[in-house]
Amino acid sequence: MDLKLIVPSNISNFGKLVNNHIRLIKNTNENFIINPNLVRFNNGEGKCLFEESIRGKDTYIFSDVTNYSITYECQTGIHHMMPDEHFQDIKRIINATCGHAGKITVVMPYCYQSRQDKRNGRESLDLAMSLNDLQHYGVKEFITADLHNKSACDNASFRNMAIDNFYCSDDIIFNVIKNEYLDFDNCMVGSPDFGAMERANFYASMLGGVPLGVFYKQRDYKVVTDGKNPMLIHKFLYEGDVTGKDVIVVDDMIASGSSILDSAKQLKERKAGRVFLLATFGLFTKGKEIFDEAYKNGVFDRVYATNLNYIPDEIKQQEWFREVDCSPKVASIICNLNENKSIGNLLNAKDETVQKIKSLKRYM
Repeated sequence: MDLKLIVPSNISNFGKLVNNHIRLIKNTNENFIINPNLVRFNNGEGKCLFEESIRGKDTYIFSDVTNYSITYECQTGIHHMMPDEHFQDIKRIINATCGHAGKITVVMPYCYQSRQDKRNGRESLDLAMSLNDLQHYGVKEFITADLHNKSACDNASFRNMAIDNFYCSDDIIFNVIKNEYLDFDNCMVGSPDFGAMERANFYASMLGGVPLGVFYKQRDYKVVTDGKNPMLIHKFLYEGDVTGKDVIVVDDMIASGSSILDSAKQLKERKAGRVFLLATFGLFTKGKEIFDEAYKNGVFDRVYATNLNYIPDEIKQQEWFREVDCSPKVASIICNLNENKSIGNLLNAKDETVQKIKSLKRYM
């Protein structure tokens, strides 16, 4: 089936990278991208127009709902778009296909409302509602990365939509090994909390079974600040000695950064060697200043995050930041789906990664 990528402005750079990798995989000069014309009125309403036919095409709709750099002019001045508006634009794009696309797949690396947990009392099920919306609109497949809480998807009822959740742990760890000359015999992995233990254990296993520690967090659930409960206790649980060890702290996302930076600070106080902070999504919701200050004070040595979501250039240009390109993996997933091939080995390439790291060890 003919392939088309619908790439709005909120993810244009990443979409172009994926397009180029698909060209290489398929050995063609064809441009697969269609740019939707997303019109925005001064009162905030919008619509979508297509100037190119997608009738019968295998259609992949991209979106980065975190991209606050996209703006429009409204009654109150320049408005920065937020996740709710980006998600509404996805529905506009789907609606503008008029049901003529052969198959619709949504590629949303950062899953909208993915921080939603299962229902806790009188709490809205935003993630479930959004996924059900996509299914209702005719989406057959949903591609996302490193879901914050996979169990929250259980609240949605899927009959006709598949969810493909891929990981970039292999891409991230290879970048760390290549750029930082990681000493396999003198490193360990730290989990920022018990909820991230599965991910941390994955990294520790990939590195050949290096030691693993975890930070214990106790929160004050009577108080909510900036949408979260403040920490009362934050303590590193590890019986061994971390002196001189390179420590990798891994999480799915870095939001404000306060928690992961406190983890790094505690590790440095225990006389750890280098501390690397790894995340799939670098949101940096409080800006870069908190990281600038921590880096200046020797709290951490490097932050690694992927290009799956928008990160301002002012952060990308910092000495403490390294960006990991995940577009080749997304391109491979799309090509396999387009050709009705399995994508299982692309979603979680643990065995292949372990073998590659073993081969690297022989030459280090």
